[in-house]
Amino acid sequence: MDVTIPDFHQARVLVFGDVMLDRYWQGPTSRISPEAPVPVVKIQDIENRAGGAGNVALNIATLGAGVDLLGITGNDDNGSALADMLAKSGVDCSFLHHPLHPTITKLRIISRHQQLIRLDFEEAFDATDLSHLYVDFDQRIKGAGVVILSDYGKGALSNPQRLIAVAREQNVPVLVDPKGTDFERYRGATLITPNLSEFEAVVGPCLTDEQLVAKGQELIQRYNLQAVLVTRSEKGMTLIERDAEPFHLPTRAREVFDVTGAGDTVISVLAACLAAGQNFQQATTLANTAAGVVVGKLGTATVTTEELRRELRSESQQGAGLFDEESLMALVQEARARGETLVMTNGCFDIIHPGHVQYLKEAKALGDRLLVAVNADESVSRLKGPSRPINTIDHRMAVLAGLESVDWVVPFTEDTPERLICRVLPDILVKGGDYKIEQVAGGQCVQKNGGDVIILSFKDNCSTSAIVKRIQETDA
Repeated sequence: MDVTIPDFHQARVLVFGDVMLDRYWQGPTSRISPEAPVPVVKIQDIENRAGGAGNVALNIATLGAGVDLLGITGNDDNGSALADMLAKSGVDCSFLHHPLHPTITKLRIISRHQQLIRLDFEEAFDATDLSHLYVDFDQRIKGAGVVILSDYGKGALSNPQRLIAVAREQNVPVLVDPKGTDFERYRGATLITPNLSEFEAVVGPCLTDEQLVAKGQELIQRYNLQAVLVTRSEKGMTLIERDAEPFHLPTRAREVFDVTGAGDTVISVLAACLAAGQNFQQATTLANTAAGVVVGKLGTATVTTEELRRELRSESQQGAGLFDEESLMALVQEARARGETLVMTNGCFDIIHPGHVQYLKEAKALGDRLLVAVNADESVSRLKGPSRPINTIDHRMAVLAGLESVDWVVPFTEDTPERLICRVLPDILVKGGDYKIEQVAGGQCVQKNGGDVIILSFKDNCSTSAIVKRIQETDA
């Protein structure tokens, strides 16, 4: 299926649910406390993010769609900070301020990109009078294309049936991110988005895709739904629609850095796409792409339309590891955010031989990611003569991408990769042969940025030119 990004500016979504503040305290740790066997973290950065239904709404606003958010906070500074943060991002908030309970806040202590502990400050808003929010909901739904009920079990969705009934009267689809095993609460919704463990907790174990689909259809009939979208972690997603063939989507292979908030992103993109006029399958496909982007980020995060475009471009490349320059730069930025060491090298790589394989293996051992920049065909001809390259750029890149040591491959059209290297600014720039460091293209940019330039030796008696000569002599 061709994946397209709709015009989100034409869409508006109404979100009702449990809002919370996600707080991150980050800093280095280098010693263990003398008071207890725990690391000492020197806090250097404090960041607040919207969590729960707030993150759902923020994801929608980041895409460019209109969004209204209804929920409950405490009458406190955290509630005010959450409202201000969302308002500045374009979310139209209407919060009920509880006079006794605090705003639900989750504090995470992070060091070296690892979460050490999470502290929750919360009291459920059960038995809260929600009449003012219901009146607001009844007014705002008239301008909404889709409703999301974001249930984290904190009390805002104590009566989802009341909201579903109003939405059905207005012919507005209702998407539910469910909580718990009582799916009767969501009877009559358009679609629910349980993860696999939540789904199996209700319908029982699903050992095969066929069992999952059959039980999904039973769930649809039992609770008068139109569809169920089961998120299945490394197995991707499965969309089950009433009396329709299942739609299985594999996850895009990539390193998972943090799954926090991934479910929020899925239902947000799904709702925004539906509100913009796409069908279930189109919306699910783009939501799956968005989930692949957001799991590469730390903590609750959003995805932009530009990130989606880059991801779709990279998915369309031939084979894993092959990227154009713009898609590559997005990956470089994500890798830096994870604290990874980037190694870069370049060459024609016309005929891959043992010398190349050993050289690239040694280069990869210097860091976490190895990027190989490859001369385009015209560049090789200018450098090596009109009879070269032997193999086209597509073939050379495909072979490189198939090597275990190589993470990313990107072409360049100039005679040297200096411009590309100065844009990427790798931590380590590697060149093979008898070069001097000051002769390496792009080396000065890397060193000026604090990186290193390293010269590695090629394996003896291995070169593309020598191989070509031997072939010519044999043919003669």
